[in-house]
Amino acid sequence: MNVSVRHKKLAKGRKRIYLDFYPAIIHPETGKPTRREFLKLFLYERPKNETEKQHNRDNKAVAENIRAKRQMEILRGDYNFLCKDNKNANFLTYLKAVLEKRKEAKKNYASWRSMYMYLFRFTNGYLVMKKLTKQFSIEFKEYLLNTTTLNSSKTLKRNSAVSYFNIFKEALAKAHEENVLPENPALRVSSIKPQESEREFLTFEELQAMASTECEDSLLKRAAIFSALTGLRWGDVEKLVWSEIFHSKENGHYLRIRQEKTDRLQTLPISDQAMDLLGTVGKPDDKVIQGLKYGNYTSVYLNRWAMKAGVTKYLTFHCFRHTYATLQLTIGTDIYTVSKLLGHKKLETTQIYAKVIDQKKQDAVNRIPKLDL
Repeated sequence: MNVSVRHKKLAKGRKRIYLDFYPAIIHPETGKPTRREFLKLFLYERPKNETEKQHNRDNKAVAENIRAKRQMEILRGDYNFLCKDNKNANFLTYLKAVLEKRKEAKKNYASWRSMYMYLFRFTNGYLVMKKLTKQFSIEFKEYLLNTTTLNSSKTLKRNSAVSYFNIFKEALAKAHEENVLPENPALRVSSIKPQESEREFLTFEELQAMASTECEDSLLKRAAIFSALTGLRWGDVEKLVWSEIFHSKENGHYLRIRQEKTDRLQTLPISDQAMDLLGTVGKPDDKVIQGLKYGNYTSVYLNRWAMKAGVTKYLTFHCFRHTYATLQLTIGTDIYTVSKLLGHKKLETTQIYAKVIDQKKQDAVNRIPKLDL
C-alpha cells in the first residue's frame, strides 16, 4: 500500500492537497473502495511573496506528516481516519490494531484473538463506536453464554465465556483510557459468575504409573511430567527457553517467565527432579523441549498412554497442572504458597483445589464399612 501527496487545482490560483491511496482501500463506513482523503490544506499555485511561500512550505510539511501517519495506520489495518465522526468508526478495526500489538508483545494473544472472533461473529464484522452501549455489553454477555464454539456445534463452556467477557471489558476500558471511547459502556455491567468445574488430577500412584509407562509421543510425555512437577501450563512449557532457567547456591533452580495466561513476570522455583527431566542444557534461545506441538492427536496420545498405565481417568494436558496443585496440598504445603507457585492472581482460584482435597478426604472416611456394634 502506497500513500502519496497529490494536488487538485482550485479557483483563484490555489491547489488543494489530498492523499492518494494505491491500491484503493475499503471505506469503514460505506464499505466501498476509495482512493482519496482530502486534507484541509491548500497551496498557492504561484506564490507572490515570502508570506505565501512560507505558507506553502508549512502546509507541505504538515501534509507530509499526515501522509507518514496514514501509511502507518494503513499498515496496522486502521482506516478510521476516513470516518467523518469517530462515533461511526468501526470498533473492530481499533480492536484488530490492539490485537497486532499484543501479538508482537506476546501478551495473551490467543485469548484476545478468540474474544475478537466471537465479537466479530456477533456483529457480522461491523460495530460502530456509537453502538457500544451498556445494553450492547449485556447482549454480548448473553451471546457468549448461549453461543457455540468457533469450531464446532458444542455450546461454549461457561468458564470460557467468563474469560472472553472479561477480556471484552478490558478492551473497552483500554479504548476509554486511550480516548477512543468517551466513556466505558461496560463499567457497570457485572462479569459472568464462573462455574466451579471438576478439576481432574492424578494421584501420586497414578502419576508414578504413567511416568513408568512408555508414551507413543515421547516429547508429550516429557512435557506432561514436567508440568506435573512444576505446575506450568501447556503454553508456558511449549515456549520455555533455556535463558529463562536460572540457578543459585541459595535458591537452587528457578524460572523467570512471563506466564502466557496472566501476562505477569513470575519467579518460580523448580525441583532438581524437574531439571533432570529436561536433559542437556541448550543454547539460551533454544526451546527447552524442542519440537513440542499441540494438535488433535494430543488428547488421543495422552489417553492411550493413560490406559497403558492403568489410569482410567479422561486426561487433558491441564490435568498435570491440577496434579501438581493437589499433590502440593496433599503433602501439606500451605495454600498461600501453592497459590504463588501456580501464579494465581487470587487465592480464591487456588481454594478450588483445597475443596477437591477435602472432598477426597471425606470420601476416604466414608469408605470405612460400618461396624457391627
